[in-house]
Order: sequence, then C-alpha cells, then structure tokens
Amino acid sequence: MEDYLERILELINVKGYARVVDIAAALKISQASVTNMVQRLDGEGLLKYEKYRGLVLTTAGETLARNIARRHELLTDFLTLLGLDDRVIYHDVEGMEHHISPSTLRAIADNCDGVRRSVPSWRGRSSSSPRSLLANACFLRRGRIRRTVVQLLKVKLLHAAVVGL
Repeated sequence: MEDYLERILELINVKGYARVVDIAAALKISQASVTNMVQRLDGEGLLKYEKYRGLVLTTAGETLARNIARRHELLTDFLTLLGLDDRVIYHDVEGMEHHISPSTLRAIADNCDGVRRSVPSWRGRSSSSPRSLLANACFLRRGRIRRTVVQLLKVKLLHAAVVGL
C-alpha cells in the first residue's frame, strides 16, 4: 500500500495527476492490480477514485504519502552518507523503509539533519544530490571529511544503541 501512495504522490507532483495506467507503469505491475489497490485506498479514505479519471489524494492520504516519501528520503540520504553504491542504496531502502522502527528513523533523521546543517545546500535548496554536495564540500580534503562524516554517524548510532534510543 505504501509504494502505491508514494508513487501516486510522485505522479501528482510531476504530472499534476495520477492515473491507473501511470501507476502501473511506475510500479511495473498490471493495471488490474493497481485498480484493486486504488479501490481499497478509496475505501480507506486515502484517495478519491473515479473510473477513467485521475486520482486525488485526500488530506489523510497526502499526509501519509508525504510521511512515506520523507522516510524513503531519509534512508536514501543516510545510506548515501555511508558511501554505498546507488544500486545498493535503492535495493536496501526498498527493503528497509517498510520495516524500520520509529525510534531508529528518528535517530537517522537526527544524524542526517546534523549533516544537512553543516552543508547548507544539502537538500531542497539545490538540485545536486547529497553525494555530489558532499564531494563539493570536501573538494581537496574529500577523503578526510568523508571519513569524518561516516565516523561521526557510526559513533552517534553506536551511542544511540547504547543509551537505548
């Protein structure tokens, strides 16, 4: 269900609307499967569905979709900071995002927010990816700073585990 909401929000943000055919293409599944889920989401009050027309998220649906997208973004940022390959990041985020506890997500958010504050154009103020922004920020001292960021995150995560966050 979360993947559907995330894709619907993404399509609405990009195209201004979301249709069953577009969602099916984005998720690489059949239109019949999408139709069944859309009807379920409609029944749960998360979107308004009219056959052969676009879908509109309700306020509750949009809030949930934005929270899902934020969780996905946080996990992607965190794994990017650890220097993982994009394919590994994509695969791991897809596996982790539906099973991560709220306390772990808060710890990741706190760590990523600290890095965002130290690199002002990290996200939302630049079209650059977190990796390229860090690379630019680290220019001549890239290796040293990257190790420092990764070490800082590891220390903070270890501390969070010890104190029971």
